[in-house]
Amino acid sequence: MSFKDKILNNQSPWGTPPGGGGPNGNGSGTRREPPSLDDIIKNFQKTINKFSGGKSGGSRPFVLGFIILVLLYVASGLYRVLPDEQGVVLRFGKYVHTTQPGLHYHLPMPFERVLTPKVTKVNRVDVGFRPASDSGRSTGGVGNVPEESLMLTGDENIVDINYSVFWVIKDAQKFLFNIQSPVETVKATSETAMREVIAKNNIQTILTEGRASIEVEVQEITQQILDEYGSGIQITQVQTQQADPPAQVIDAFRDVQAARADRERSKNEAEAYANDVIPRARGEAEQVLQQAEAYKKEVVAKAEGEASRFLAIYNEYKNAKQVTQERMYLETMEKVLADIDKVIIDKNSGSGVVPYLPLPELKKSGAQN
Repeated sequence: MSFKDKILNNQSPWGTPPGGGGPNGNGSGTRREPPSLDDIIKNFQKTINKFSGGKSGGSRPFVLGFIILVLLYVASGLYRVLPDEQGVVLRFGKYVHTTQPGLHYHLPMPFERVLTPKVTKVNRVDVGFRPASDSGRSTGGVGNVPEESLMLTGDENIVDINYSVFWVIKDAQKFLFNIQSPVETVKATSETAMREVIAKNNIQTILTEGRASIEVEVQEITQQILDEYGSGIQITQVQTQQADPPAQVIDAFRDVQAARADRERSKNEAEAYANDVIPRARGEAEQVLQQAEAYKKEVVAKAEGEASRFLAIYNEYKNAKQVTQERMYLETMEKVLADIDKVIIDKNSGSGVVPYLPLPELKKSGAQN
């Protein structure tokens, strides 16, 4: 019975019915032992020989080799995407889909192939300078590129600026198919953005406190241009390495900077002196004004008091002229003779009375006692 007949009769390739035909699981009603490994191998070889025309000998290795080659060809479609990569599957050179990290399969060559760019690697592009390693020199140092680094500022000065652009791949498909030279594209767009930003600022801002804002603005403009290109690139940072005047005038510029620093120092000293003297002068002036105001009030109050006193005395004088005159005389003499030694002599004293009263002597005697 041929292999084809066995299949048609619902039998296995090894000669045993898959379901059994008798009470013991076979057609004859007797139990049959399962085939050994050698029998399985021999039956498999016979089957291959039947497919190859029933010939054995020289054609057998060829068939086995052909089967192995077919298996290897089919297995060549297996590919692995690492954690820092994205897989881009191409079918006859046309983009099909993107695969994430892991083990995947695609149709073998020449039907499909896979590109696996690294999407987490941070790339760097230097503008305005080249490290010594890029120039082929073994010694340390940096090579300046004037055609890239010299830029015109908003106040019509020239600045020599070197900076680095850091970027990663955010879309592997766009990165591979939309731009031809990623490094040159990033370099050109960042240089365009930097020249635009430098042209809006004066040189003093660029060299001092404005670097951080310039870096942020350049990053935003560069990212906007790359997004318009559909580059699939993400700018992570723009870092200024150096910002100086051109080498030909840097000494003169430093002299100007020193003069400006001296001017600022003198200005600050003058402002400090003014801040010390002016408040003090204002305080003294305010003090004088307050003293004058107090004196004014004192004089006015005293004049008003004297006038009131005069009016009061005048009213009393009208009522009792003799008594008022006597009281006024005594008060006046009290004030006039207040600080001198006084002796009272009563010319109208009678006999037996001493007409002389030495008041200072009595005061001294009282003090000694």
